[in-house]
This record gives sequence, C-alpha cells and structure tokens, in this order.
Amino acid sequence: MRFLMSSGNSAFLLVIACGLLVSSCKDDEKRPERQNTAVRTVTAEFTSYSRPVKLTGEVAAHVTTNLSFRVSGKITEWTVDVGERVKKGQVLARIDPKEQNADVESAEAALQGAEAVVKQASLSFERQKMLLGTNASTQELFDQAQTTLQTAQASLESSKAQVGTARDALSYAELRADTDGIVTVRSVETGQVVQTAQTVYTIAKDGPRDAIFNIYESLLSEEPDDPKIVLALVSDPSVQTTGTVSEISPTINASTGTVKVKIAMDNTPDRMTLGASVIGIARPKPAKLLILPWTSVSAINDKPAVWVIDPKSRTADLRPVTIASYETGRVLISGGVSKGEIVVIDGAKSLRPGQVVDVVEEQAL
Repeated sequence: MRFLMSSGNSAFLLVIACGLLVSSCKDDEKRPERQNTAVRTVTAEFTSYSRPVKLTGEVAAHVTTNLSFRVSGKITEWTVDVGERVKKGQVLARIDPKEQNADVESAEAALQGAEAVVKQASLSFERQKMLLGTNASTQELFDQAQTTLQTAQASLESSKAQVGTARDALSYAELRADTDGIVTVRSVETGQVVQTAQTVYTIAKDGPRDAIFNIYESLLSEEPDDPKIVLALVSDPSVQTTGTVSEISPTINASTGTVKVKIAMDNTPDRMTLGASVIGIARPKPAKLLILPWTSVSAINDKPAVWVIDPKSRTADLRPVTIASYETGRVLISGGVSKGEIVVIDGAKSLRPGQVVDVVEEQAL
C-alpha cells in the first residue's frame, strides 16, 4: 500500500516537472529580443555663420586738455564747475596776485632807474664827443663815456624785459581756457595752494568724439567683416552712428584683464553726450560652422565630443570636436565632423562605442 502511494507520488511529481519545463520553453519563445537604443539624429550641414560681438562703452572727447597755472599761489576764486561749457579765453580761476604785483612794481622801479642811468650816460657821452672835437678832451675819456652809455643802454633793455616778464607772470594769476569745450574735471578748491604745472581743470575739447571700450584680448584676434563699428545709445538704441578703431592700448589692465580700445565716431548725435553709455556692435568675418543643440555634446578625455552614426552598420562612434562657441541652447562646431555625417542630437547619454542604434527621427539642420 505504501509502495503504491510512493509510486503514485513520484509519477505525479514527474508530470508536474514536465509541465513546468514545457511552460518555461513557451515563455522563452514569447520573450522578445533586446531592442536597440533609439536616438534622434541630424545630417551635418555646415553654414556660413558670423556671431555679432556686442560690448558696452562710453562716449569720450577725442581731445582733452589739462590746464594749470604757470605760477604758484593760493586759489582765491574758481568760476566754472564740472559739466559747464567754456569759451576760449574765458577766466576759469584766479590765484592771489600779491607776489606777482610786487614783482611788477620792482621791475618797473628798476626800469626807471635804468632809464635815468641811460639819460645821464648819454649826456656825458655827448659832452665828451663835443670836447674831443675841440681837442679839449682825450680819446680815452671819450671811449669811457661811450662804453658807459652802451652798458647803460643794455641794462635798460634788460630792465624792460624784466618788466615784461613780471607783467606776464601777473597775467598768469588768471587761468584761462585755451579752447572751447566742456569742463570734465575740477581739481582745486578756494584757499588751496597750487604749484606750477599742477592740473587745475580738464577740458574736453569741442569737436569729434570717441567711444571707449574695455575688451578682452581674445576678441582682437577676430578680424571684423566690416571695419565700421555700429554704435547705439544704451538708453535709446534707435540713436546710432558708426565709427572705426583709431587706437588700441598696447598694455592689458592687470585688474580686469582687458584692453582699452578707442573708436573714432564718424559723427556725433546730439544725444550722445560725454559719458553717455553706448553699445558697440561688430561682426567678425563669417566662418563655416555646424550648429547643433546643446544635447548633442558629450565628452571624451575631458574634451567635447559628439556621437556619429555609421549609416551601414548603424553603430555609434564618439568623435572629438572643436567648439567655436557656446550659445544659449546650442553649440557651434568648427571641426571634427564632416558634411553629410549623421550626428546624434538626442539620446546620447545611453550610448556606448560600437552600440547599434535605431534612428527614431532624422532631422535636417
């Protein structure tokens, strides 16, 4: 009885095992093959592209003049302030003229003395000349009188020059504008003692204007497509003019790493006043570039790369590329990919070299 039950159990277990094996085989037959990674691609097409460069600068005078007193003294008055317009010859400031007045008075007194000496020497010379003609005097006395007269006349001329110098120095007690323009700097206050040649005012001369920009040195290597730079007022871009590069600083600002560039404006709109902020727009020469969305870019050995698909084998290959520039939402590639190659623009994160892919959608740039 036990034997029959044991045999029956064994047969039952065998039937169940066979059933499970058959079921497993059917499941294997139904299991789908592993699918290839789906990606979106584009066919590489290079286009002529020029990225405009926009920088902010300010309007400055083409010529500025630093004015200073030619004599030292104490400031008693200044008549114009920063931002005011001045005319050539206008008095800007004065210093205390006491010292210069004293010099003039001393020089004039010396002149009067020299004139008296000349008058006396002239009379003596004429007397000796008359006496010599009547043999009442000697040639030696006549020569002495003549020498004395000549010396006195020379002293008179020197005194006249000293008077002129003293009067000029007195006129230097007033600082006058040497050109029409606008005051940009005033460096003194009433009561301040200034020295000769110390800058008191800076004047922006009327006439042409410049736009000053501080740019990074790398931008200087890009040759512009047009030498004319468009200049637009920041507060109102419709106010525009053009200009050309007139000066590039030979040194780099150590604190900012920039180079000062001066643009000579062809004409100056009335609203582009001194100190006004302007935008300079330059466009480099066009270059052949491949424009891709930023999702296309991967990396290989810490360098940018893109995935390229072999159209025959449909396998992916990671290719290093040269990036010309990064822009919002896209990258500009200058090398590493050839025209007509298939580049992955979406789905690159799950790829590996040699992997077979399925192209879900191919787009044209």
